[in-house]
Amino acid sequence: MGEFEVTTPPPGVRIIPIHGKTPQIHDSAFIAPGSILVGDVTIGADSSIWYNCVLRADVSRIVIGQRSNVQDGSVLHCDPERPGDPDGSPLLIGDDVLIGHMAMVHGCVIEDRGFVGLGAIAMNKALIGSDAMLAAGAMLTEGKVMEPRSLWAGRPAKPLKDLSDPAVMGMRAGVAHYVENARHHKAAVKALG
Repeated sequence: MGEFEVTTPPPGVRIIPIHGKTPQIHDSAFIAPGSILVGDVTIGADSSIWYNCVLRADVSRIVIGQRSNVQDGSVLHCDPERPGDPDGSPLLIGDDVLIGHMAMVHGCVIEDRGFVGLGAIAMNKALIGSDAMLAAGAMLTEGKVMEPRSLWAGRPAKPLKDLSDPAVMGMRAGVAHYVENARHHKAAVKALG
């Protein structure tokens, strides 16, 4: 099944412990050079964090499940507990999730097989349901709930339609592609020493 590691980071990756918390990375995960992981971050088996991503869990936690990917240049953060909000806004990402290039994902929940498009923004306490897609460039505002298999677009994002079976299967194919591609990139980075 593999293990979680807190050992030497891969080449070009910054792992920064803070407040007694150190990122926990499954040994099968791929973390690309240029990425910065701070604090209470957990990354599951076969997940991938691509080039120049920032995952900053200095005030709450970021949890990423299995086979999920966070693509190049994305920024992930969370919010602490506050008066009237004792849970704060951790960032909880399920299994088989696709997060497109340069997305901003902040203190929300993305259920299994959710999709965040290129350059999209998801804000505190929003929820992206299973097999749902937040379109490229969309902004899901605080507290909004996307139902499973729905497509939302716009700024602010609004529901457009339910996703078809082929669209859902396309997202699943994307997950499989990223798992396989991450293995090749992990080997290439390791070969560089």
